[in-house]
Amino acid sequence: MNTVFAVVAFSLLQPTAPEAQQVDVAADEMAAEQNAAAIEHLENSADLDADDPARLMNLGVAYARAGRFDEARAMFEAVISSDTRVRLETVEGEWVDSRRLAYRALAMLDKGQLDNRTRMAAR
Repeated sequence: MNTVFAVVAFSLLQPTAPEAQQVDVAADEMAAEQNAAAIEHLENSADLDADDPARLMNLGVAYARAGRFDEARAMFEAVISSDTRVRLETVEGEWVDSRRLAYRALAMLDKGQLDNRTRMAAR
């Protein structure tokens, strides 16, 4: 499995900077690759701001896995152009700027590495 994919796919399971409050960004659904459920959760969560970078990143990954590539691209581009920048924790425990993760996700999307054929490693 591509290590960068793990960073993007799981980057938002812990979507907050150390000093901020954690929010639910469909972590269980994302980990189980239940893309439709993750999309439903993220699109309809009243607890998340519409422009929350963690929400947008996970929504973008779920869209890409579901073959909705234009929508995925729009989510990643929204993170890049957002005035809100946060540090997100990756599955490896690395804290990364949300824009940097969005750029990684776009590059992977362009290479076809974020689709439903991509397998994720077991934790």
